Amino acid sequence: MKLILKNCNVLNKETKDIYISDGKFSKEFPESEADRVIDVKGNLATPGLIDMHVHLREPGQEYKEDIESGTKAAARGGFTGVCCMPNTTPVVDNAAIVRSIIKRANELGYCRVYPIGSASKGLQGEELSEIGLMKEAGIVAVSDDGKPISTAGFMRKVLEYCADFDVPVLNHCEDKSLSGGAMNEGPVSTSIGIRGIPSASEDVMIARDIILAEYLNLPVHLCHVSTKGGMRMIMDAKARGVKVTCETCPHYFTLTDKECVNYSADYKMHPPLGTQEDVDAVIEAIEDGTVDMIVTDHAPHHQDEKVIEFSLALNGIVGLESSFALSYTYLVKTGRITLDRLMDLMCHNPSKLLKLGRGGMEIGDDADIAVFDIDNEFVFDKNKMLTKGRNTPFDGFKLYGETMLTVMGGNITYEKLC
Repeated sequence: MKLILKNCNVLNKETKDIYISDGKFSKEFPESEADRVIDVKGNLATPGLIDMHVHLREPGQEYKEDIESGTKAAARGGFTGVCCMPNTTPVVDNAAIVRSIIKRANELGYCRVYPIGSASKGLQGEELSEIGLMKEAGIVAVSDDGKPISTAGFMRKVLEYCADFDVPVLNHCEDKSLSGGAMNEGPVSTSIGIRGIPSASEDVMIARDIILAEYLNLPVHLCHVSTKGGMRMIMDAKARGVKVTCETCPHYFTLTDKECVNYSADYKMHPPLGTQEDVDAVIEAIEDGTVDMIVTDHAPHHQDEKVIEFSLALNGIVGLESSFALSYTYLVKTGRITLDRLMDLMCHNPSKLLKLGRGGMEIGDDADIAVFDIDNEFVFDKNKMLTKGRNTPFDGFKLYGETMLTVMGGNITYEKLC
């Protein structure tokens, strides 16, 4: 397929036409040879986004989400690649399941899907999964996300074993002996009568993983960091040369635990929403380079699992279709970071950590591109989402950065322009 995208504002730096042929960015060719010519009307064109922390729920939980619906939602959010977590049913702890996910994604997917294998069999934290065989089958990392790798001894084993295969280790930071509640522990939880989770639950595990990474001189990646204390420790560790990277999510720089006062489980997630001090610390960590990636932790649930008593509801929110707009509106438009920095956070750094080779827009690179309207405000509407989940706290938010077009490998996977 030959495609011409006219009047692209490329990374907010220059306006030009983009030529795509046989799935690659191409030299200029006559419009008469194009299968389609699309005028993007001066909207922002960026490399396709990459989300390295997504729950697609397939296999086994397709009533919440499946590969087809999840990747449709990703494409609508400007993503051309997502990394799916292994806490499915059955767990992604062997090569056969990895191959089946890749096969399904190739058949039905609207973006590239990179499976993450479990660190331990069945997410039990006792026996290593088939990590070498899973890497041969196509995993890009390992994680027991949804559960922490709970013991330091087993975490050491995972880090050392994965180093032999050059496989990144991603850990969900939670000390479960501290985290029996349903929201952040503090004045708000006390005032509304909900058992709290202390921020120390996350911080203790972050400290442990930093200590191990420094002792072993091996890399570790910390998932969905949300606390002031956690960001401080990561910043200090990086200054010492510890091989630690981390991610955060849009809800941790836009919302606080005060949102929970209405008992809506759309604000229930793990780690929980923190205080304004935590939000400020997360934004500062994004500004100063402590944070390496912005991810969604896209966690779709059926309505029956969320529209129940707050403490009983499942954790998590959907985020693929709101992530770029929230990040652009709250970070770039406010002047906290540049667009280039946002592209590092949402594309280049995930690609680099996971060795995906994505994010280029030079002639010969795979034609993965997203087009966003950053000039006109829009109202985010959960009823227009393509994910199966409706568990978002951002319904009705006024944002900038609506996705107009997504192209993956030269194929249009989402289009609002026309």
